[in-house]
Amino acid sequence: MLRTMFAMLIVLIGSFAASIATAETINVSDAHGGSVAAYSRRWKALAARGVDVRIVGKCQSACTVLLGYIPRSRICVTPAASFGFHLAHRTDATGMLWNAYASDIRGWINAHGGLSANFKWMSAPDTYRYFHRC
Repeated sequence: MLRTMFAMLIVLIGSFAASIATAETINVSDAHGGSVAAYSRRWKALAARGVDVRIVGKCQSACTVLLGYIPRSRICVTPAASFGFHLAHRTDATGMLWNAYASDIRGWINAHGGLSANFKWMSAPDTYRYFHRC
């Protein structure tokens, strides 16, 4: 009985380790945005799969909604990573974006003039204050 339980424990630990080792990583680079609703659906589905996200270039406009779905512990940034924040064309889409951002990210945006028609770019070294390096 003890031997069977030990064998089951080994199998359980092995399968857990394998699932960690095979976590899917999505690279984000040169994402210019688009439909906030479409990006929201995409990131919600990817978050449910437990993906890791590596920001390797620009993530601007609707792309930034990922911050509301992917846990920060699963996001890393490279030196070339940048987030571009601005007002969406539709008020409801701006609300979706704003609500996706954690309070410290909103604080950064506000400290840089708030959301406007023009992009507010967060890049290194600021990105390193909010996300871990890849």
